[in-house]
Formats: sequence, C-alpha cells, structure tokens
Amino acid sequence: MDKGLLPRRYAKALYEVATESGDAQKLYTVMQTLDKAFADTPAMSATLANPFVSDADKTELLTTAAQAADNPVFINFLKLLEKNHRTDLARQIALAYVDIYRSENSIYRIDVVSAAPLSDGEKQRLSDMVAKHLGEGTLEFNYSVDPALIGGFTVTVNSERLDASVSNRLNQLRQHLMA
Repeated sequence: MDKGLLPRRYAKALYEVATESGDAQKLYTVMQTLDKAFADTPAMSATLANPFVSDADKTELLTTAAQAADNPVFINFLKLLEKNHRTDLARQIALAYVDIYRSENSIYRIDVVSAAPLSDGEKQRLSDMVAKHLGEGTLEFNYSVDPALIGGFTVTVNSERLDASVSNRLNQLRQHLMA
C-alpha cells in the first residue's frame, strides 16, 4: 500500500477521535513535539524501522519523544500502531495530522528565510503583509537565517513562495543575460 496514503488515513482517523474527545488541540501540540524529536534525532527513524527492536520499546520511545505519557488518546493511538506493526509510520502520521489540523482550523505555517536576522519591526511588517494577503486564519511563523541569500528574504506559505532575495535576483539577471 502507498506509504503516503496509509499515514494520512491513520491521521484522519486520529483527528476524528481527538476531535470527539476534545483533545485535537493537545494532540496537535504532541504531534509537533514528536516531529521535532524526529528532526532533532535522525536515529529515531532507523530505530523504528529496526526489526530487532520490540514494538513495546518503539512505543515507549515514541511516548517519551512526544512527551505525551499523560495523553490517553495518543497512548491508545500508539497501542493501535504497535498492534498493527506500523510504528515506523509515526513521523509520517504526525506530519499528516498536523496538516489536517491546520487545514481544519485555518492555521497557516509561514516559513521566512532571511539573509540576516530580522528585527522585531521587520517581523511585524512582514506579519501584517502576510495577514493581509491571507485574510482570516491563524499564522504560525518560523524564522530562519541563510546567508546564501546575500540579502532580502523568502516567504513560503503552503505552496506559495515569494522570493525577494538578492541571490534570486542575481540568478534571474544571469539567466536573462544568457538568453
């Protein structure tokens, strides 16, 4: 079965259960924490894929990584994954759950990459500009710095991208001159 379809199905079912129990927002935070743990510890994916690690140990690892020992919906979900031998899909399911939650609750993740750290005033102007463009909804900003941009910034919202960087402008100019 498609490894993208299966996590989405699990995530959708989990979202429905969490919504019915009133824990959808708590689980959203848990899933973000779990994804961050995967990003910070690349060996987690290899551990979950290792057939010599018991399913119980994998479940314990995921519970600890998500910091969700007190979340019954998450614990029951992990038991289901353990029973079905699907703990290796935990990260993909977490990402799918976060996407579903954001979609259902009009939450936009905005990734801003700048050549240098932005001041609070610049962040506020950028936030106002993005809010005006998107209209209603909650905005979650993620700021990072990439000196390779030389100057300016890029803003990514879902599949839309605004590239106002000097490196992009130089690249466009180079391509124009070569044409």
